[in-house]
Amino acid sequence: MSTLAVPASEVIQAAGQAQNPQHAVIRSAQDVSRIINAGAAQGSNARIVIAIALGGVFLDAYDLTSLAYGIKDIAREFSLSPVQVGFVSAAITFGAILGALFGGYLTDRIGRYRVFMADMLFFVVAAIAAGLAPNAWVLGGARFLMGFGVGLDLPVAMAFLAEFSRVAGKGNKAASVAAWCPAWYAATSTCYLLILGLYAILPEHQLGWLWRITLAFGAVPALVIIAVRSRYISESPVWAANQGDLEGAARILKRSYGVDAVVERSEAPARAPRAASWRNYGVLFNATYRRRTILAATIGAASSFGYNAIIFGLPVIIASFLQQGPLTTIVSALTLNLLFAFVGGLIGVRTAPTVGAWKMTVLGHTLQFVSLIGLALIGHPGSGFFVVLAILLLGGYLFGQGFGPGSHSMTYASLSYPTSLRGIGVGFNQTLVRSASTVSLFLFPVLAAALGTKVFWVIAVAPLTSLLMLLAIRWEPSGYDIDSEDYADEPDAVVQRSSV
Repeated sequence: MSTLAVPASEVIQAAGQAQNPQHAVIRSAQDVSRIINAGAAQGSNARIVIAIALGGVFLDAYDLTSLAYGIKDIAREFSLSPVQVGFVSAAITFGAILGALFGGYLTDRIGRYRVFMADMLFFVVAAIAAGLAPNAWVLGGARFLMGFGVGLDLPVAMAFLAEFSRVAGKGNKAASVAAWCPAWYAATSTCYLLILGLYAILPEHQLGWLWRITLAFGAVPALVIIAVRSRYISESPVWAANQGDLEGAARILKRSYGVDAVVERSEAPARAPRAASWRNYGVLFNATYRRRTILAATIGAASSFGYNAIIFGLPVIIASFLQQGPLTTIVSALTLNLLFAFVGGLIGVRTAPTVGAWKMTVLGHTLQFVSLIGLALIGHPGSGFFVVLAILLLGGYLFGQGFGPGSHSMTYASLSYPTSLRGIGVGFNQTLVRSASTVSLFLFPVLAAALGTKVFWVIAVAPLTSLLMLLAIRWEPSGYDIDSEDYADEPDAVVQRSSV
């Protein structure tokens, strides 16, 4: 089910026009939204803004992944028990829970740009502190601060991706938001490449520094983003217009979208979109948004629980399967990320405007469930055939994650709500998702130690739960003009229609 504020045919017709006019008149926030939905003018900075937003996602993924390989060295250096390892591992997601809760509200309240620049500073400070940590307490605190930055960043990054993209056609909002997935996997692959390079050049007696350098390196891309922000990135024009600042929106359209917009104030004031408020968390569960909220939360939490267990445990899992040294483990993890997860993410972006988010997510979860059941049945592979099969099943899980829930968990979180609710919606979603991540990262070392490869039976519950919810709620966000709901006469009680 979905909500429809304007006829879908009109949305697709408007978005399918050849190119957005170079000159436009804006009388209301809705006019700004329509200009954005039609697409950017040639030569605009809109794609650069999207690239910078994806740079923030890259940082999120890098920081979440950077501890995966070095956790054994950290446990040995600081003499940590499995439970203590779980706490250190989960510290970043504890921070992300709070960051998402406050970040979603602040993104809607004070704007996308201010929150984005604030979380970049969190990344710089936390990365350096983590790399220099003298003990597990400082490391855990730095990772918590880093997680707070991650929580702040995702609502604002998703808002930028959605609010600088057209509504339909190639490169539409769903495709732009889905691009967070290959950006995520590019970051995890970069992390493994850095580890591989450091492993090759560091003397054996200095390999204990590997995890420190890897963590501290997270400050570098954050500093690059800070350096280029003033030239390219601006506030979201739709958000500015929703605050009543049509002149500011017109300036942003000129700077970032290549459109000369002239403001003409209407004598009859348009209905103002919903104001930012903590009460908007309750709006997510009204008649219009309840089913979308439940579906997005289920997809996100199930995807995060399963993926974090697999990706965090990937070095351990591969080492167990291959019974090889650290170099083989690093190369195998990197190869799996590039060949399966990253390629799957690219497919998710490409298919978002045509196949849609719902079908790809269903297909992805199905592949994940089958892969996990296969891994559980194989257990510890003895022969070469079963080792190869187990590695391919791991790749199948990552491939399904890439084109399915990995790409579209954020599509559902971002495009189930209009501009006035997008920060709150993504923030709430990420609060639940990071809660699932925290449980996953804490439990995986404990469960893996107790259950061995039987832990895959536990992980398989996650994609199965999400798959069943998708079959119950068939909401398709791709190609739908979600922002028009901000300007409907009755935004909290619009007409329902079936999308899938």
